[in-house]
Amino acid sequence: MDVIFSGGWAWACYAFLVGYFRQSKIESVILAPLGLAIGVVTYYLFKDSILAVTSDGLQAGASGSGSKIGAWGVLAFVFGAPLGLLGNVARVPGVGGLFFRLLIPLVAFYETSMRLAGESRGQGLIVTNTWNAVRFIAVAVAFALVGHTIWSWWHARRTRSSRSEELDCRQNRDVS
Repeated sequence: MDVIFSGGWAWACYAFLVGYFRQSKIESVILAPLGLAIGVVTYYLFKDSILAVTSDGLQAGASGSGSKIGAWGVLAFVFGAPLGLLGNVARVPGVGGLFFRLLIPLVAFYETSMRLAGESRGQGLIVTNTWNAVRFIAVAVAFALVGHTIWSWWHARRTRSSRSEELDCRQNRDVS
């Protein structure tokens, strides 16, 4: 789990989804950074408690967590609001919201590709396999989003076409 939560895409995804599931743009802009800030504090407190248990009672990670919480907390507010707004805009149906819906899979693919190219040496097989799995899932999600948008467009087009044909038939019956 640490490998996934160490990537920025997972945090961006959270803020994006908060915005996506809110009706109001204002709620999206407020709740996404608040949720990220709470997540940052929880992540580092949990990470410190795990390090304290696994290092025979030594507080290995606790010394620098305050500065990390502060730095990442500020970044949560700086990036959380725009990501929440983008998530809310992604609710636009059809092609209009497709680019916004593709944002997180693209970010996940790009970030994990950069990590594989630069950081994977010496990280171990589990880390490399996790990043490859994230890349695969990101591509699959992107294809699913594009496919769903095309299918929805095609379905709406066919429905409009059949409705107009039905109205034409009714009008022709009424005229006869």
